[in-house]
Amino acid sequence: MESAGAYFHIVGLKYHTTLLGPVLLEREDQVLEGTHGWRRLAHEIHLFLGLRFKEREYTRFVAAHAPWSLMPRCFWCTEDPLYMAYHDQEWGTPLRDAQGLFELLLLEGFQAGLSWITVLRKRERYREVLFGFDVQRVAQMSDAEIDELMLDPGIIRNRLKLNAARRNAQAWLALEDPVALLWSFVGDQPIINHFKDCSEVPAITPEALAMSKALKKAGFTFVGPTICYALMQASGMVMDHTQDCDRYAQLANAG
Repeated sequence: MESAGAYFHIVGLKYHTTLLGPVLLEREDQVLEGTHGWRRLAHEIHLFLGLRFKEREYTRFVAAHAPWSLMPRCFWCTEDPLYMAYHDQEWGTPLRDAQGLFELLLLEGFQAGLSWITVLRKRERYREVLFGFDVQRVAQMSDAEIDELMLDPGIIRNRLKLNAARRNAQAWLALEDPVALLWSFVGDQPIINHFKDCSEVPAITPEALAMSKALKKAGFTFVGPTICYALMQASGMVMDHTQDCDRYAQLANAG
């Protein structure tokens, strides 16, 4: 199936969003969504697997037997292998490493107005040109170095965002304990949410508003509440994997 280039995501009929049209699994409350619209192949897979499970039982079956590319994931995760790896290994996993959080903070700022996959595909280049996200070195970037970065096609060439990276590095260094500050907005413990589907996942929360206000006061830019909540989700300060995602049970039970 992978050699044919078809990837499918099993979701409940109640929660699905149609891409090129769902394939209804006969007499069950499931749909198979094929991003390439290969309905016949999807139906043959269904017949081969002999699916006769209700939603919860079927999810357990998939987790135990499905290939990595077929595992149930959050609604926002596409079939891009880079995106799937990020979803499975990073997003929502508690992160308390200072350099890792600094990197996420800058990347979330670079993402403003763009898709996250765009930034993810450029992350390795950012690591190269921003000194491995060494906060001391980023804080010391000269105007000439920023001018040079504006010529690099491997990153998002936005002068405001590059200037913000330098300014945010300087603001980060001025904090006594930036990691403790960021985690303080969730009481130093991950907030475990139990959202059933994407309609319940917020874009902004009171905690994100408070973080944004505090960071702006400390001199940071590109730290609006939406960016702050995305940072909280990515770093595991909040666990927003939905219940139809394979990672939900792993992270919800880890706390």
